[in-house]
Amino acid sequence: MHKETFNVSCKHQAAMDSKYVRYTPEQVEALERVYAECPKPTSMRRQQLIRECPILSNIEPKQIKVWFQNRRCREKQRKESSCLQLVNRKLTAMNKLLMDENERLQKQVSQLVYQNGYMRQHLQTVSTATADTSSDSVVMSGRPQQQNPTHQYPQKDANSPAGLLAIAEETLAEFLGKATGTAVDWVQMLGMKPGPDSIGIVAISRNSKGVAARACGLVTLEPKKVADVLKDRLSWFVDCRCHDVTSRFNTGNGGMLELIYMQMYAPTTLASPHDFWTLRYTTSLDDGSLVVCERSLESSTDGPNGPSNACFVRAKMLPSGFLVRPCEGGGSIIHIVDHIDFDVSIVPEVLRPLYESSKILAQKMTMAALRRVHQIAQETNSENPRNGGHQPAVLRALSHKLCKGFNDAINGFASDGWSILSSDGVEDVTIAINNNPSKFLGSHYSNMSMLPTGGGVLCARASMLLQNVTPAVLVRFLREHRSEWADYGMDMYCAASIKHGPHAVPCLKTLGFPSSQVILPLAQTIENDECLDVVRLAAHAFSPEDIAMSRDMYLLQLCSSSDETESGFCSQLVFAPIDESLGDEVPLLPSGFRAIPLEIKSNDPAATQTLDLASTLEVGQGAQRPAGHADPNSLNLRSVFTISFQFTFENHYRDSVAVMARQYVRNIIGCVQRVAVAIAPSPFSSNLSPKSMPGSPEAITLSRWMCRSYRMHTGTELVPSESLAGDSVLKQLWQHGDAIMCCSVRMNASAVFTFANQSGLDMLETTLAMLQGIMLEKVLDENGQRFLVAEFPKIMQQGFVYLPGGVCVSSMGRPVLYEQGIVWKVLNDDESNHCLAFMFMNWSFV
Repeated sequence: MHKETFNVSCKHQAAMDSKYVRYTPEQVEALERVYAECPKPTSMRRQQLIRECPILSNIEPKQIKVWFQNRRCREKQRKESSCLQLVNRKLTAMNKLLMDENERLQKQVSQLVYQNGYMRQHLQTVSTATADTSSDSVVMSGRPQQQNPTHQYPQKDANSPAGLLAIAEETLAEFLGKATGTAVDWVQMLGMKPGPDSIGIVAISRNSKGVAARACGLVTLEPKKVADVLKDRLSWFVDCRCHDVTSRFNTGNGGMLELIYMQMYAPTTLASPHDFWTLRYTTSLDDGSLVVCERSLESSTDGPNGPSNACFVRAKMLPSGFLVRPCEGGGSIIHIVDHIDFDVSIVPEVLRPLYESSKILAQKMTMAALRRVHQIAQETNSENPRNGGHQPAVLRALSHKLCKGFNDAINGFASDGWSILSSDGVEDVTIAINNNPSKFLGSHYSNMSMLPTGGGVLCARASMLLQNVTPAVLVRFLREHRSEWADYGMDMYCAASIKHGPHAVPCLKTLGFPSSQVILPLAQTIENDECLDVVRLAAHAFSPEDIAMSRDMYLLQLCSSSDETESGFCSQLVFAPIDESLGDEVPLLPSGFRAIPLEIKSNDPAATQTLDLASTLEVGQGAQRPAGHADPNSLNLRSVFTISFQFTFENHYRDSVAVMARQYVRNIIGCVQRVAVAIAPSPFSSNLSPKSMPGSPEAITLSRWMCRSYRMHTGTELVPSESLAGDSVLKQLWQHGDAIMCCSVRMNASAVFTFANQSGLDMLETTLAMLQGIMLEKVLDENGQRFLVAEFPKIMQQGFVYLPGGVCVSSMGRPVLYEQGIVWKVLNDDESNHCLAFMFMNWSFV
């Protein structure tokens, strides 16, 4: 008996000491249940598991730990294998897409080689021909044909389904020739490199009628889902105002014909909107591909007449659409083609590039469609689709509502209830009112506070041309530095429109306390060039009266800022007041800015004539090109900038609100112009050494105030006293060896630099034109900021204070070391505080 017990113990110990333990199905099931709840249990949890499960009592805790480690490893390997299989399917599909693209390019090359040989042959014939009338005919016959001739449709009875089907079949053939063939001379856009994670291959047309763009991409959605997304143009094309299917016919081959009327917003107040009357054809090909093609119906086809609107200019859609091919293992390959011929005869010449550039069409329509499909695919395949507590569909709806409301405000259609008020004699700002805002805001407008006397919505809008400033940089500055242009009192008045109570008439003066903004990101697009935020505006009150008026407010804000400077890459900042709940049905009254680059022109004298309000601004002599020093490489970037702000009003206060809105937008225009001048790069600064000294009377007066205040406070001279006459004081101050600069201090805005001498500009690594874009808090380090705040009362009392040696930061982010500094307040001729002056002694870059 003792011997048997000893043998059993030895066998059990040998099993425990072995590296592998064979588990029974019951034991595996028990362990799997625990793994589903906790993939990585602690030692105490494993001990508890052994006590609670008798079937695991014969297994050591160490072996259970090994089982969980192996289980996690198998799970990781399974996920990695699944991911690799997905990437492999993507690469296989992308390889097929690239092979098709390579085949198309080879056909195009063969065609070009044939045309080149044809041209050479006829050029030789022309050169050897005699100069007689017969040679003229040879020359004419030797001219190359148009690269993309316009297809002439034969006359058909488009009033019958059979006639429409014949037109649709011709449209299908032309579309397939553009999508997969050489019907259009496509040129790939820069930066659009193919890959398993790229948006796709994007190309634009060359030498074709109208503007055309094509995109090819791979998505993890089935063809029918892709078609449903792309056919719902209102959901992804933000410039689409309406998209109505007026008629629908089923064809005998299983396809569908649809007559569609579509309207497009104008991107700015300076242009006209467009509309389309098209025939759309949906069908399947023999290889299982799904095709949706579309083209305009013209009067020449004797087809049904579409709706007409005097506010819109009829544009022509040439054969366009999308081809969706299924992939093995799931997913689809998409080919999207957009081909439009706009009527630009009534568009101002400066804005015609917006309608004559295929890049703009690619960015606004073709790439937008492909991005939306990628976005839907990513959300569908995501394990955690929520973003900030909101479903992606909700965030998309809010973003789309902001854009649509902003477009409605810019266009101000009479059919939506908008009417124009008479101007005050100056045509820079247009005021439009809408006494029936529920037509474009929806039924939820009834929840907005309106007194029984009635009221509506007022919109103040304006457009101008800016020069030498990148739209994306300007829009990002307006987003991050709201206090530089916004007024808290106006924000508070706008926020009152969403409260369940009456709001008072706004004050025409700026409130006397500042506010700060806190940006809370909600969502960001795949390309990270568009973000949706909730902005909290916190008021800082310093008196009992201010405390009674101040309160935090919230804005829903959409910022789109592409770094592209090509024509048409729109950047915009749109926002609307909301309540704290951020409900899905929140009423929005969007306002904001939109900047669209135009074509880049050479900076010759003829191209730099005054075109707008901003171009009349002068930034001293330092921003002017010396005579005879033309730079042929410099560029002049022009952009159209549109401003639109909306306010609610009560009928008996309408005129007061109109006056307030007009003045507010004019103030914002002035702020935008100053910001644009400050952040505009100076193409001449590198050619001027030393930097040109400002020679305006204001600069001379400021330099005199600085020197006099320094002598008054410190008892010593900043510059020799004999040089205080005329502009000699400015020259002495400009050439001073230490870095001297002035900083404005305002209650409701960040402190910015307004003047610096040559040494100060060198220390900040900037120019006079860009100086006003630099804030004091970005230059001083944390110790310097704390010291300045602590000593500020002393500066106001005794007039100056010495700064201990420390480190500051240039505008390029480089640390600057200085031995000592001094800050003094500058008094004007009335002995009133004008600004603060800084002098940094013996500075050097670290």
